[in-house]
Amino acid sequence: MPTDPTDDIEARRRLERARAIHWNRTRRMSLLLLAVWLATGFGTVFFARELARFEVFGWPLSFYMAAQGAALVSLTIIAIYAWRMRRLDRQYHDNHDDHDRMASPP
Repeated sequence: MPTDPTDDIEARRRLERARAIHWNRTRRMSLLLLAVWLATGFGTVFFARELARFEVFGWPLSFYMAAQGAALVSLTIIAIYAWRMRRLDRQYHDNHDDHDRMASPP
């Protein structure tokens, strides 16, 4: 039984929409995490004198961020990225599989 060409076009449009949504979410999350990384990496050096007024475990905040905090923030960013990308990829694949099942004949 031949398939309707309009079904193929509609399936392709749904797939392109799903890809665009996935890419937009991925790009937005990456930019946000890069901004956090830049703020902790560059911001602590640029504002070191101002941050020295605050203390963490008896050490000036600027020293703590340079010695420990920036590394912890980087590890946290990596963990958040991996967790969130896994969720976004699952959502994309679930939507893609749903569209494939609806487009395929019974």
